[in-house]
Amino acid sequence: IVSQYSNILAPIAVDAVTRLVTPTSTNVDLKDIRIVKKVGGTIEDTVLVDGVVLNQTAITSAGGPTRMEKAKIGLIQFQLSPPKPDMDNQVVVNDYRQMDKILKEERTYLLNLTKKIKKTGCNVLLIQKSILRDAVTDISLHFLSKLKIMVIKDVERDEIEFLSKSLGCKPVADIEAFSEDKLGYADLVDEEHTAGARVVNITGVKNPGRTVSVLCMGANSLVLEESERSLHDALCVLTIVLLILIAATFLQNLHWASSVFSASILLRALIAGGGAPEIHVSRMLSQYAQTLSGMEAYCFQAYADALEVIPTTLAENAGLNPIAIVTELRNRHAMGEKNAGINVRK
Repeated sequence: IVSQYSNILAPIAVDAVTRLVTPTSTNVDLKDIRIVKKVGGTIEDTVLVDGVVLNQTAITSAGGPTRMEKAKIGLIQFQLSPPKPDMDNQVVVNDYRQMDKILKEERTYLLNLTKKIKKTGCNVLLIQKSILRDAVTDISLHFLSKLKIMVIKDVERDEIEFLSKSLGCKPVADIEAFSEDKLGYADLVDEEHTAGARVVNITGVKNPGRTVSVLCMGANSLVLEESERSLHDALCVLTIVLLILIAATFLQNLHWASSVFSASILLRALIAGGGAPEIHVSRMLSQYAQTLSGMEAYCFQAYADALEVIPTTLAENAGLNPIAIVTELRNRHAMGEKNAGINVRK
């Protein structure tokens, strides 16, 4: 589905990995590369974001801002909603004066929370998604809007570490611990409409962590899933190439490192695909097993047979006859075609 867009996705993958590499790098953690998927546009609209892109959108129901310059970003893990008891209880109020008092105390409680947030200078608030109670209520959104604070809610728990590292802000689980030194700083936080999709871009981060965000676009969810899978595969390959280069440099074999790097860039491959290496290794192990006897021979032959599962599965997924394909590959490798693999285009 996405092979025709390889000239777009491949440079994005290369740029994403190279941005994370430092002279002292020993590895690249793919968790530092975040792919945000949005339905809209085409794969051609996929871009590597210079900053951080959020999957969530700004809350505008209470008239809050969607653009904030010189942003001071807070990341909270507590709720801006009235507290609830740990157990399910019902409170019956028959007097309207008591009801009015409860509502006033609720408003006062939320107002105090929002004032404490504003006192730190925070003008962009990221709120973690809550499963116990509402992360934010209409009343608190109203107060935040009056205080000119941009609100982005429903941040997933697994996004907290990435956002904290990317923006330089610290997640806060209690209002009493929320202070100015916990904030992150950026030149601009802006909600943009890109190819029919709404996304929040954070650019000009003052103390950025070494992370990368990719905005992946597609006409539907199927295209998005396939595009993300292709990007992830490319990132994995590039990470392996980096490890090879680091190992070669460590061994002070710079000529070999240069050769591997040139091959990976110019030929865009390290070894043949389509099950070719598995068939070759399987054939070598089978030949070696014939020189052994007893338990060792059975072990080597079993390992050789196990390697043939990969080309067999590739043939089945491509709608080909796996028995005929694997047999043909064995014969071609026996004739000396060590790079022969499955070609699903024929």
